Amino acid sequence: MIRIAVEIVLLFLLPTVAYFVYALLARPAASPAAVFNEAPYVWLSIAGAGLVGAFLIYYGWTSGGAGMDKAVAPARSIDGRAVPGAK
Repeated sequence: MIRIAVEIVLLFLLPTVAYFVYALLARPAASPAAVFNEAPYVWLSIAGAGLVGAFLIYYGWTSGGAGMDKAVAPARSIDGRAVPGAK
């Protein structure tokens, strides 16, 4: 579970890291502080949230949750005993 949490945090930060690398390489005369102050944090957050959402959808489809592929009727109580539901 910690692996998934780390992946989510890294995916959220990926657009910001990519932006800073691009901005520093594209404008070598600009100082890192200037690039940091001028960053479009709202758009970077939206992009990070989109990546996280896409990852969670992908993970949900491919994780193959055990026991989730068939429906099981709930048990009923007859005369105080649990009786399996109808199939």
